[in-house]
Amino acid sequence: MIKHIHRYILKNFLRTFCITFFAAVFILVMQFMFRYVDDLVGKGVGVSVLGEFFLYAALSVVPLALPLSILLGSLMTFGNLGERLELLAMKAAGISLFKIMRSLIILIAMVSIGSFYFANHILPKTQVRMWGLLFSIREASPELDIPQGAFYSGITGRNIHVETKRNGFLYGVVIYDYSNGFSNTGITLADTGRLRLTEDKNHLILDLYNGESFENLQNRDKVNNHDNKIIPYRRETFSKKELIIDFDANFKELNSSFLNDQYVAKNVEELNNTVDSITKRINERTNRETTNQQKNTYFNKNNLSAAEVTVFKDSSINIKEHQTLQSRFSKLNKNNKKLVLNSCINRIKSINSRQNSYYQEKEWLKTEMRRHEIEMHKRYTLAFACFIFLFIGAPLGAIIRKGGMGMPVVLSTILFIIYYIIDNTGYKMAREGIWEVWQGMWLSAFILLPFGILLTYMAATESSIMNGESYIMVFKKFFSKENIIFAKINKLRTNKK
Repeated sequence: MIKHIHRYILKNFLRTFCITFFAAVFILVMQFMFRYVDDLVGKGVGVSVLGEFFLYAALSVVPLALPLSILLGSLMTFGNLGERLELLAMKAAGISLFKIMRSLIILIAMVSIGSFYFANHILPKTQVRMWGLLFSIREASPELDIPQGAFYSGITGRNIHVETKRNGFLYGVVIYDYSNGFSNTGITLADTGRLRLTEDKNHLILDLYNGESFENLQNRDKVNNHDNKIIPYRRETFSKKELIIDFDANFKELNSSFLNDQYVAKNVEELNNTVDSITKRINERTNRETTNQQKNTYFNKNNLSAAEVTVFKDSSINIKEHQTLQSRFSKLNKNNKKLVLNSCINRIKSINSRQNSYYQEKEWLKTEMRRHEIEMHKRYTLAFACFIFLFIGAPLGAIIRKGGMGMPVVLSTILFIIYYIIDNTGYKMAREGIWEVWQGMWLSAFILLPFGILLTYMAATESSIMNGESYIMVFKKFFSKENIIFAKINKLRTNKK
C-alpha cells in the first residue's frame, strides 16, 4: 500500500512533470526544426508527411527531454512544498528527506530504466524513419513558385525569368534551355505565358503566347569542334506554343534500408558487436601492414624487381652474402647505380602511397568505432542523467523553498545549460579521439553526481550554506565585533592621553 504522503508527493510531482516534459519536447523539437528548416520549406510536401516527420522528431528528443523535465519537476515540487511549509511540517513529524523522496526515487528509477529501453529498442527505428523522411523531403522537387524579376532554377535543365505575374499569367517570359548542354543552349522569349501541371503531376505544361525562340543546330556530337566557324541556328516566331517539361511534383519516399547499417539504427548489442568487429579489422590490418614493412627491405631477394635482379646478376654480386648496403652499392657500375637509385625512388613512392592509404583507412575505421561507442554510451548516460537530476532538483528545491515558475525555472535552465555544455564538451573530445570515449561521454555524470550528493546532504542536514540570511548574520556579527574592538582601542588611546 502506498502511504498518503507518498501519494501526495507523486501527485504534485507528476502534475508538474507532465507539463514540463511536453514543454521540453516542444522546445527541443523547435530547435531541431530550425536546423533543417531550409530542407522542409518550399517543397510542397503534404501535411500528413510533415506531421509524421514531426512525430518522429518528437520521439527522437524524448531521452534528452526526460532529464530536463525531471530536474524542473522535482525542483518545482519541493520548492512548492518548502514555500507552503509542508516540507517543514513533514520534517517536524520526524520524516527525513530520504523518506519523503522515497516514492520519487522509485519512480525515477523506473523512468530511467524505461528511458534506456526506449533509447535501445524504439529510438533506433524512430531514427531510421525520421532520417529517411528527411532525405526524401530533401530530394523532393521544389514547390513551383516562379518569382518576379529573378531567375527560377527549380526546373531541371532550364532557367526561367518572369517580369511580372498577374491573375495566373506570366508576362515578359524568358526561358534558357540548357538541357542539351551549355553549348547548345536554346532561348525562348514570350510576351505572355501560363504554367499548369498535368493530372498525374509528372509533367509541366507551359503555354506561351506571342514570342520567338532560338535554337542551335550544331551537331551535338561535335560540340567541341572549333573548326566550324559558322554555326547554323533556327529561329521560330509563334503566336502560341506549348512546351511539355518533365517535372515530377509527387512526393516519393526513399527506401530507408540504407540506414540500417548506421550507428543510429542499432541497439546496444549490435553496437557492441560492430565495435568488436572494427577493432578486429584494425588489428588485422595493422598486423598485415607490419609484416609487409618487415619484408619490404631493398636487398631482400624475394622483393627485388626483374631489373634489379638483372643488375645484381650482371655485377656478379651474391645476394645471399651478408654485406652492408655501401659495399653492395659500391660494386655496381655507374649505369647500374643510376638504375638502382631510380628503382629505390619508385619503391619509396610506392611505400609512401601504401602507408598513406593505410593510415587513412585506419583513421576512418577509428572514427566509425568512436561513433558506435559514443552512441552506445549515450544510451546509458541519458538514462543515468534522469537519476542524477532528481538528486539535484529535489534537494535544491528544499533548500531555496521557492515554488512557481520563477526561481525554479531560472535555476533549472542554468543547471541544464551547464550540463549541456559539459556533456557537449565531453562528446566533442570523444568524437575527435582526444579523450577515451567513456571519459568524454561520462564527463557530465562525473561532475554532476558529486554536486547532487552534496546538495542532498545539505538538504537532509538542513545546512545553512545555501541560506542567504546566514551570510547576512555572519557579516553583522563580524562588523559588530569589529566595532567593539575599535571602541576599546579608542578608549585606550584616550586614557593614555
